[in-house]
Amino acid sequence: MKPKRIWANLAVTDLTRTAKFYTALGFKRNGTHGSGELVSFSFGEAGFVINFFLNDVLKANLEIELADPHRAAEVVFTLSANGSETVDKWALEVEKAGGRLISRPSAFGEGYYGFLFADPDGHRFNVFHMDGL
Repeated sequence: MKPKRIWANLAVTDLTRTAKFYTALGFKRNGTHGSGELVSFSFGEAGFVINFFLNDVLKANLEIELADPHRAAEVVFTLSANGSETVDKWALEVEKAGGRLISRPSAFGEGYYGFLFADPDGHRFNVFHMDGL
């Protein structure tokens, strides 16, 4: 297989809340979708796309049961930061935007510093800085 691109599709309950949260964190909207069924954002320098679909729409289109992200991690995305100061700043921005810190910024492993958070729908993101990266 040689796909042209890869992106993620996640289920949410409130598109307006999702759009406000990721916009507040400074992520770029990935086009406009007039269907009222999804909001899409681009992450990182490579422009990884995450589409946030209304829960019922995604479930119907995939014809599978979806995980409840408030109870279990379906996937954990990792966002790399340029330094520990940036990690600390992002933690404050996540809380201010309405996210929940699962772990506070701290050192872990050898040369790592970061934290874990959940967006308003429970989707988890790991933020970290690694020395030398």
